Amino acid sequence: MNDSFDIFINSIFHNIGEPVAMLLMQIIAILFVSRIVGWFFIKIGQPTVIGEILAGIILGPSLLGYFYPEAFNFLFAPESLDNLYILSQIGLVLFMFVIGMELNLSLLRNKMGTTYVISNVSIIFPYLLGVLLAYYIYDEFAASQTTFLPFALFIGISMSITAFPVLARIVQEKGMTKTHIGQMSIISAAFNDVTAWCILAAVIAISKTGSIVSSLYTIGLSILYILFMLYVVRPFLKKIGKIYSNTEVINKGIIAFLFLFLTLSSFTTQLIGIHALFGAFLAGVVMPEIPEFRKIVIDKIEDVALTLLLPLFFVYTGLRTEIGLLNTPYLWMVTSVFILVAIVGKFIGAGFSAKIMGENWRDSLSVGILMNTRGLMEIVVLNIGYEMGILSKPVFAMLVIMALVTTFMTTPLLSLVQKVFPTKDLEAEYRKQQAQGIFKVLIAVGNPENGKTLLNVAKHVLDGIKNTLSVTALHITPDATTNPLLGEDFAEEGFAKINSEAKKLNIPVHNDYKITDNIELGVVKTINNDNYDFLLVGGGVSTSDTKAGKLKSRFRKIRWINKLMIRINESQEIFYPGSLIKDKTRFFVENSQCSVGIFINRNFMEISNVVVMLNELNDDFLIRYAHRLLKNDAKTLITFIDEKHLISKEDIFKNQYATLTENFPNSIKLVTNNNNNLQKYDFMMISYQCWNNHIESGSGKLDHIPSTIIINKKESRFSKKGKA
Repeated sequence: MNDSFDIFINSIFHNIGEPVAMLLMQIIAILFVSRIVGWFFIKIGQPTVIGEILAGIILGPSLLGYFYPEAFNFLFAPESLDNLYILSQIGLVLFMFVIGMELNLSLLRNKMGTTYVISNVSIIFPYLLGVLLAYYIYDEFAASQTTFLPFALFIGISMSITAFPVLARIVQEKGMTKTHIGQMSIISAAFNDVTAWCILAAVIAISKTGSIVSSLYTIGLSILYILFMLYVVRPFLKKIGKIYSNTEVINKGIIAFLFLFLTLSSFTTQLIGIHALFGAFLAGVVMPEIPEFRKIVIDKIEDVALTLLLPLFFVYTGLRTEIGLLNTPYLWMVTSVFILVAIVGKFIGAGFSAKIMGENWRDSLSVGILMNTRGLMEIVVLNIGYEMGILSKPVFAMLVIMALVTTFMTTPLLSLVQKVFPTKDLEAEYRKQQAQGIFKVLIAVGNPENGKTLLNVAKHVLDGIKNTLSVTALHITPDATTNPLLGEDFAEEGFAKINSEAKKLNIPVHNDYKITDNIELGVVKTINNDNYDFLLVGGGVSTSDTKAGKLKSRFRKIRWINKLMIRINESQEIFYPGSLIKDKTRFFVENSQCSVGIFINRNFMEISNVVVMLNELNDDFLIRYAHRLLKNDAKTLITFIDEKHLISKEDIFKNQYATLTENFPNSIKLVTNNNNNLQKYDFMMISYQCWNNHIESGSGKLDHIPSTIIINKKESRFSKKGKA
């Protein structure tokens, strides 16, 4: 028996050692660590790519190899890395193809003014600084393995590169896509990308041949290939794009053809001598400029390339990055010089050129900061230089650190510039808003289906007696890696139903679309930066009347079951009373500088029979909201449940209730006990504090409720007495 078990155990160890098993184990480790670190960086407002690059360093010799060498040598044994390298290169080829498709050549041709100047100066100036730096460090860091010319050219290109995809996503994250500074930065980065890759192709050609004269054959062939792709292949693909521009007619055959074309283009540039990645990039650039066609192709490629294969490239880079080699203060000083030269080059090249072209200091500095973003594109360039034997291990590690630092600093520096150079006086705008009697409401539309329901609630509950209702619908795509080409499509889908309902209700609605990984933070930033009076969000759909809902109520006090139910609620948008104060809506309540309403949809149809819960000394504002309801529809019946007799004891309640009954004597009813019979109403209003107190007491009074709005009243930060 023991012999049989030993044989089984030996077979397990033998299977682990198989190349396929090792590769799968490596992929599991890479995806696991990269998702955790990437999630952490999302939470601190940084691009995911920084976390994924750091995940590679964590799994590399710098951390895992240093602290746990046996685990590192087992997981990433040198003989097992060939398969990982090939897969990572395939992911990189697919990614560069997508990056090429993100560029719109027609848009670039129409923006040949300021952005063209900014883009080229932001390449030339840092490139020259990089070559100058290479002159001083060449003898010490590169003389033993390469000649000066290729070393200087690669240091120059590493200083001048800008990561267009990371920059575009930071602009989206900041809600700057449609602003002047956002468009100028994106177009400048796009110009920069095209120019930089053309320069890189020339640098690779020169580096491989060893001289400029010898490289002319390679450069000449590269130019001919580019012209062939632009003027022969591109028109042909445009015809294909018109035929296959929707998912009904596109098939596996056309996708197979596109993959074949991508592979041929990559193979051709590799053969010419300017790297396969340039061919993949060029293949993406010549794709038909038909948004529907590009959207379909990107959908087929991007998810696999970005989520599965690209992290393999990051880890492979991490395996090459040995931070432990930088083991003296002098080497860290040289690293600091690299970082300083990179920052100065981009700030002066992009920022000052923007200022010279007539931009103000705020926009000029913002452009300089954004163009300093290097991200993944820098890592690609560094890997090419490393593979060609031009960059030594210490220089490679220094430049990887430079790429991380310059990318990491982008978001906080951009926020700092926006604070130092504000575009508007928020308090003055608020005073003007008050003087005009405008009540600004932001409706956060998560699920497009809920948009029209939330708008109906806003119309009935928030349309003021003396104020004019101004509604903005905010829709956020919860994925900062969303391709910029697809943004407008998501926006149109997200706003379709709420815009249709707005026409029926005759309410002008403004649309605001953003892309961010942190939805809650995106909503709060929008609320606090634009002087809104009220935030209306959806709280989910209750199942308290179903068997599952009754089971939840029964076991609500068991802590681990309660936590499990909360997690289920967050993933499925199912609501039960005990979960509300613990989920993401609590973040809105605590961080928004205005009143917040959380709407619970219980098969909402209309607002005609309303119950208002009065339970706290600060609940008098609910009477004013009831007044708004009746003003909008005098046929509405409103029942006040006042168990603590606040209307008879407190003057502020008594006075407001008296005014309400005087104006609408046939629409008001007052009761002093709940009797757990809230389901006979079709709508309920309750304060956030009252809701929490009922839930914490475990009274069960709110287990069976109609559609409900829970309101947290908060005064304006600019006034001691804000609007209701």
